[in-house]
Amino acid sequence: MSEQQQRVVFTEEMKETHTILIPMMLPIHFRLIKKLLTMEGYKVDILDSMSHDVIATGVKYVNNDMCYPAQLAIGQLLDGAMNHGYDTHKIALLLTQTGGGCRASNYIALLRKALKRAGLEYIPVLSFNVVGLEDNPGFKLTKTLLKNAMFAIIYGDMIMNLKNQILPYALDKDEVTATVDRVCSELERQFEAGHGCTRKELRKNCPWILGEFAQIKTVSGQKRTKVGIVGEIYVKFAPLGNNNLEAFLEKEDCEVVVPGLMDFVLYTADAGIEDWYLYGTGHTKAVVSKFIVNYIVSLQNTVIDSYKNYPQFKPQTPFKHTKALSKKVIHEGIKMGEGWLLTAEMVELIESGCENIVCTQPFGCLPNHIVGRGMLRKIKELYPQANIVPIDYDASASKVNQENRIKLMLASTKNISY
Repeated sequence: MSEQQQRVVFTEEMKETHTILIPMMLPIHFRLIKKLLTMEGYKVDILDSMSHDVIATGVKYVNNDMCYPAQLAIGQLLDGAMNHGYDTHKIALLLTQTGGGCRASNYIALLRKALKRAGLEYIPVLSFNVVGLEDNPGFKLTKTLLKNAMFAIIYGDMIMNLKNQILPYALDKDEVTATVDRVCSELERQFEAGHGCTRKELRKNCPWILGEFAQIKTVSGQKRTKVGIVGEIYVKFAPLGNNNLEAFLEKEDCEVVVPGLMDFVLYTADAGIEDWYLYGTGHTKAVVSKFIVNYIVSLQNTVIDSYKNYPQFKPQTPFKHTKALSKKVIHEGIKMGEGWLLTAEMVELIESGCENIVCTQPFGCLPNHIVGRGMLRKIKELYPQANIVPIDYDASASKVNQENRIKLMLASTKNISY
């Protein structure tokens, strides 16, 4: 019997009785998406444990030649199921699937094998995907949910962008945290009332969000070293995956610059267009992909336009500009894992004045090593001033060694010694 036939189906009845556990990646974004899921009638918990038990659990139940993000995401789910007081007969586990060449598309199968090894094979596993890889009667990705999730990502990118820009200069760091919480709470209230997820409401909310962050008192006359973070999507964003890299850089008096999640969504959709241009396959998919890309880009431009009255803040770079920059270094047909986007983000950061970059690279992610570390020589030929350090992340890597390598990179910028 195939795994598809054996899998535990999440039924409509389970929607009422089961709590869906989701591994953490982006705290702001996932908070907003959680609200949208609860509005659909699901009970949802986001797992944010940073305990070493998560890593140990992942290593124990996932083959050690699998990529580090798989070990962490599955380890966080199993640790949550077994060690955090849940009734294992009343939970379900959710992971995303892109459907591409990345091994992330196989995380669902790996999770089911891990559950079987742990004696928990009766726990339903849900796939969050838009390409029809799996479906469940009790878990439906409706058009409304997907559209609203898109807006949640746009808001999340904007809030993350503003937080990172103002945090190094804030007189009171707690005020930044409070502002993020206040803005997220208001957006959650709007979602609950059926608002916030139209172009008109986005155009209204963006100046309000900017105004909230503009009220934060800052130190004048100080300049922090800007450090960009790129890499495989999980270790780029997830504090668990990158040993809380953003917090470490903030402690080192840096201004962190992180390209948003929406660019990855756009890159994934854009691949359907490139397939048609390059190979003449998937015309219908290309038409749909082009519509999605153009619609999201138009929303992204609405956000960017709202920054005009707040010159103290820098908006994120338009996706189409980032893609155009990639042509200097890499071909758009390279779309395994983060593909051309990872390389393009490094070029975009350099051209925007952020010449110091940490390229996060997890064990077992071959595409990431090719489009990340593998492109550094070409990038430095074009931009000799680039100061890029690739950092490897895996279960056996030393956090001290990782941080020391980053300190050396910062030392070359600040002209100081550690």
